[in-house]
This record gives sequence, C-alpha cells and structure tokens, in this order.
Amino acid sequence: MTLDTPLKPVTVVGAGIVGICTALSLIERGAKVRLIDRNAPGQGASFGNAGVISPWAVVPQSMPGLWKRIPGWLLDPQGPIHLPVRNIPRFIPWGLRFLLAGREARDISEAMAVLNNSNIALFQKHLACTGHEDLVRDSYYVHAYRDASKAKTDGLEWDLRRAQGADVSVIDGAELRRIEPALSTVYKAAILTKGQARARDPGRIGSVLTEKFRALGGEVQRCAVKGLTPLANGWQIDTDRGAFEADNVVISAGAWSADLLKPLGVKVPLQAERGYHIMFENPHVELNNSVLDVDMKFVSSTMTSGLRSAGTVEFTRHDAPPTEKRAHMLIEQTKFMLPDLDTTATSSWMGVRPSFPDSLPAIGQVPGFKGLFAAFGHSHFGLMMAPKTGELVADLVLGHRSNIDLTPYRVDRF
Repeated sequence: MTLDTPLKPVTVVGAGIVGICTALSLIERGAKVRLIDRNAPGQGASFGNAGVISPWAVVPQSMPGLWKRIPGWLLDPQGPIHLPVRNIPRFIPWGLRFLLAGREARDISEAMAVLNNSNIALFQKHLACTGHEDLVRDSYYVHAYRDASKAKTDGLEWDLRRAQGADVSVIDGAELRRIEPALSTVYKAAILTKGQARARDPGRIGSVLTEKFRALGGEVQRCAVKGLTPLANGWQIDTDRGAFEADNVVISAGAWSADLLKPLGVKVPLQAERGYHIMFENPHVELNNSVLDVDMKFVSSTMTSGLRSAGTVEFTRHDAPPTEKRAHMLIEQTKFMLPDLDTTATSSWMGVRPSFPDSLPAIGQVPGFKGLFAAFGHSHFGLMMAPKTGELVADLVLGHRSNIDLTPYRVDRF
C-alpha cells in the first residue's frame, strides 16, 4: 500500500524534540511538511531530560585531562559511566576519537554556542500562544559541591561559559540553602549560573509543539521507517505502513539515524549513549532551580508531575534492554541530596542519546545525496540545541541564505 498526498512534502524522519522543532520551523516558513516516527512525538531522548535549558551549555563532553578521571568513574559501581566489558572492543575507536576531541575544546565550544545562545528565546517563541508558555521558566543552574575548596571558577570550563557571557558566582553553604532550602547540609558551596531556564516537562513541550505543528497544517505519521530510496526527483521513504515520497528528507532519528544512512554508504561515528531518570511522583520537597551534584554527575529538578533526577552514561547497543540498577541508583543519590525526599512512589525511564565524539551534531546536506539533510547527533544537548537546529535546517532545505558557518557540523567531518 502506498500512502499518497497531493503534493510531495518535506519529510522529517524522527519526531524527537529536534525533529519537531525542525518540522515546525519548516512549516512556519511555508513548506508542506510530514513528520514520521515509530513512537509518539516528543518521546525521544529529550523526553527524559533533566530540563536544563542553558545558553551557556558550551562545555564539550571531552575536555583536556578528562582521561585521568575516567578509570575511577568506570570502576565505581555508583559512578556516572557504565561500560559493559563485552562492549569495550567496539567502543575503543569512538572512545579514542572522543578523547582526542578534547584538544579542540575551544573551537567546539564556539560551535556549541551558535546552537545554544538563543535557545530560551526560541523556545518562548515556539510556545507563544499555545497556552503552555509556563512549561519553560527562568532558573539558575546550581553546581553543588560537597567540598567547598573545589567550588572554583578559574578552570577552562568556566572560562568557556564566561566567554559567551555567562554570569557565574560562587556561594557558600548558607547562601546555597537560602536558595535551595531542601538541599542537604553536606553541600558546602555552589557555583550559580544565572540567565538560564528549565523545562518543567520536556515531553509535554514536545507534545504541545506537535499540536501546534498540526494546527498549522502539518502531517504526522506514526510508523517505522525501514529505508530510504533516492528517486529521479526526490526520495521514497519505505515504512511498515507503506511508502511515502518527498522532494526533501531530513534525518532526525537520533541514535537510529546512522542505521538509515548506512545502506546509502554513509557511515558516521554515532554512539548510542544511554541515560536514565527517576521520577519521584510525590516528593514532598521542591527545588527552585536545576541542581547538579558535581561529584555524582546527576541533575535534579522539580517538574509538573514531581521531581526528576537524571544522569548516568551507559555505552551499549541502542536496542539492548535497560539496566534497571542504573536508574534505581539515582534514588539513593537523590535521597542523599534531599534528605526529606519521599521515595515511596517512583517511576524509571531510559533513553538513548545519539553522540558524536566531538559533542556536536550533524547538520546539513548529506554529501552526494541531493535533497537529503542531517539533523541528528546532539548528545546531551538535544533539548537545548533543538530550536536553533530546526531553524538552520529549515533554511537549508528551503534554500534560504544564512550567515552562519555550518562547517563544524558537517556530516563528513570525521
């Protein structure tokens, strides 16, 4: 069965937050757009995000000297990284590229800033007139330290943030608990970053923007994409519900994007990097801002439906079953952070981050394939980078000129 439409629209494959923002930017520019995903829109990796929306998210995952800390993280059962022994051989080539990317931290940071520096304003624009503007609220980002002597802003990561205009300051434990009364007294100092925002329900934002997309005339198809076939004047998208055709296709399928490109002879070093969260449904405590436990590398934030703690990195196949203990260790860690937290009602979630070694996504036309565009690989930054990515890709697809250099995001940069 072939599902037809009167005109061949732009088809966006992948309805995570990046795909939704891309589809919305396209339709706002007058394109006819179809959005395809096997799951409900907005349920990708960003669904389980901790909710931080920061213009100053300009610190790459790989930084100089990071390699010194990785062995300790891997050996600690409660540590932020989990790499199953059986996956080590397959992980090594990506891991070496990741460590080498630390040498280019400043250049990568500049490229990250391009995608993040307007993210709050763009989300506010997308949510305007939806009735759900309060899903994004002003916030500080609180880096909480157990050892006050480590709360310093003289390192490279803080230099990178300040270079983009971040307002950061160090506060002591007393001031920290004035700002966040629920925090444990074990935290002796914090670094505050101002001028941020937090998403009160990342999944709901995806749903709201999808409804806005539909209201503007967008088409949403829930089906699994099996492959892409180039045609004389466009593309055929084969799915488990038949075939669609489009003049242009945007690949925004997260960690599954590499699988769609591989049959076309396009190989990219995209690593499935799984993350987990725990929702405390009746927490009986509240955080006023997003709080990062610097030692354990997880973030807690109050959402519309409770309190969420998100973090951990697990390197394994994107289709492997969840490692439940990775999610449930967040219960103990969050209880340590918030002593009065009620942990009786919880739910867990696992999502797959699509990560390139250099912390930058692939944005642009796929070399050698007219009408095929990339918008994937946003690592830990998909929620934050989604609105600007959507604008850039929409302009590319529609042939609009941009004064932004997209060289750092080339699909073939590796």
